Amino acid sequence: MKLIGLEAPDRTIVVANRLSATEARVIAELREFWTDAAAYIVSAGDSDSSADGDVVAIADYRVVPPVLPEARVICIGLNYRAHHAEGSFKEEAFPEHPTLFARWTRSLSVDGAEIPVPANERGLDWEGEIMAYLGASLTDANEDEAQAAIVGYSTFNDVTSRIAQKLTSQWTLGKNGDGSGPLGPIVPATEVGSLAEGLRVQTRVNGETVQDGNTADIVYSPASTLALISRTFTLRPGDLLATGTPDGVGYTREPEWLLQPGDTVEVEVDRLGTLKNRITARSN
Repeated sequence: MKLIGLEAPDRTIVVANRLSATEARVIAELREFWTDAAAYIVSAGDSDSSADGDVVAIADYRVVPPVLPEARVICIGLNYRAHHAEGSFKEEAFPEHPTLFARWTRSLSVDGAEIPVPANERGLDWEGEIMAYLGASLTDANEDEAQAAIVGYSTFNDVTSRIAQKLTSQWTLGKNGDGSGPLGPIVPATEVGSLAEGLRVQTRVNGETVQDGNTADIVYSPASTLALISRTFTLRPGDLLATGTPDGVGYTREPEWLLQPGDTVEVEVDRLGTLKNRITARSN
């Protein structure tokens, strides 16, 4: 099952598995969905219950991430061993705790959306990832509680403005370009299983494979990271955690390889599907 968001001027809804190229069945209004995402996902998977939802014409809506505007988007940096070994921190040991940074929800987009190159950048870098979605609050949680709170995962591309990222010691600016965080549909966690089992994560640029990693290479698990975060601030239903990228990013290559207007970038993850976006020049 795959969940997407649809937005009209008067409402934003979550739908599951389009009925056809033109129609989809509503699970819930977006805000209502995140009051009990786990229950809505179970209901959507029940053929008898899901048949009760309204059917809407997709053409009347715009596809959007099924994410609350106030959701926190927390990201793990340097989480794959092979990516750590290729980058600027390769001479340093893995720290005890993960490197964390944040995105704003306004930076998120969807499969098929265009991603503009900011005017001061030579291009954009790709980072194929997996995004985890929380369906319950977490305060001072242990790892088992944190894992149980994850209701779904999606493919994610943490597209990065490298010049902006390196302007300061904090990564925020380089990680929040317009539309630079495309997300695939949410797949229920029960259908995905544990990332520790090993999901293949691939990124392709214009059809050429540039990343080919596996989540078995992850150092900091989603559950341990969420538990750590929850000891400082309470995580809420609808908050997100990006789990890091494998090796093969563009800035570490010689010569450097960055996405240019006209390029197409795809991220494919086992059990989650493929996310595809086109790079464009920034319009005024």
